[in-house]
Amino acid sequence: MAYRIGSGIDFHQLAEGRELWIGGVKIPHHKGALGHSDADVLLHAICDALLGAVCLGDIGFHFPDTDPAYKNIDSKILLQQTIELIKKEGYAIVNIDSTLCLQAPKIKPYVPQMQKTIAEIAAITEKDVSIKATTTERLGFIGREEGLVAYATVLLMRK
Repeated sequence: MAYRIGSGIDFHQLAEGRELWIGGVKIPHHKGALGHSDADVLLHAICDALLGAVCLGDIGFHFPDTDPAYKNIDSKILLQQTIELIKKEGYAIVNIDSTLCLQAPKIKPYVPQMQKTIAEIAAITEKDVSIKATTTERLGFIGREEGLVAYATVLLMRK
């Protein structure tokens, strides 16, 4: 096929004493995401979407949280390595569409930098990286600020 679509989702718990990384950007907040890596929920969802589009499994298969090599790793590195995997399959990214679900902090001021960071790694334009956000109107674990979720969809094209 000339085109492939992939979808990804990731969840992380929020906790005091951790940095909050979303879309490759450090965001000031009193809580950060828990995880084996830097716990960048958006980059992890994008990695899963990319891997799924070319039927290569998921992020946990390629970068297991049981491997000390990935302890506290910058998720931008995971995204770079994931993109290399899809390139080996003969595909390039057309666009990325994503949605973040979190009650706080408001991320609108950081979206342009996230788009720039992701676009540079993916070798696409910032206009090809959509990042939207929503709250859950204080409902559930997201509304109680116990965690956050990211969804991503990607379109790939055979080179």
